[in-house]
Amino acid sequence: MKDQALYRVMDANLNRAKEGLRICEDICRFIHNKKQWTRAFKTMRHQLTAAAVKINLEKLVEARQVEGDVGRNTLDSELARRKIEDIFYANSQRVKESIRVLEECAKLRHNLVAEDFKGLRYRMYALEKKIITGS
Repeated sequence: MKDQALYRVMDANLNRAKEGLRICEDICRFIHNKKQWTRAFKTMRHQLTAAAVKINLEKLVEARQVEGDVGRNTLDSELARRKIEDIFYANSQRVKESIRVLEECAKLRHNLVAEDFKGLRYRMYALEKKIITGS
C-alpha cells in the first residue's frame, strides 16, 4: 500500500473522530451541563490531535481527496435521529470506530502512535458507559 493511500484513510478517520468527539462534547456541555464530561471529551480531542502530529499532519492533509471520495453520500439511517441520545450514541460509535481504524493503520508505520490511539479508544469506551448509564 502506498503511504498516500494510508494517510488518506487516516486523515478521514482523524476528521471523523474529532467531529464525533466535538458533538459528544457539546451534548455534555449544553444538554447535560456536565463540566467533567465536557472536559473529558475536549481532552480526548486534543490528545487525538497530538497523536496525529506524531504521524505528520501535513502528510495527512496532503492525502485528502474530498472530490474523489466515493463515500460522501448521506445514508438514510443518518437522518433517522429522534432524540439527543440517538445523536450522542451514533457519534460515540463513530469515534470508537474511527479511532480503531487509526490504531490499525498506525501499526503499519507508527507503532508507538498506535498505542496512543488504543489508549484513547479504551478511554472512549469507559466515558461512553459513564454517560449512557449516568454514573
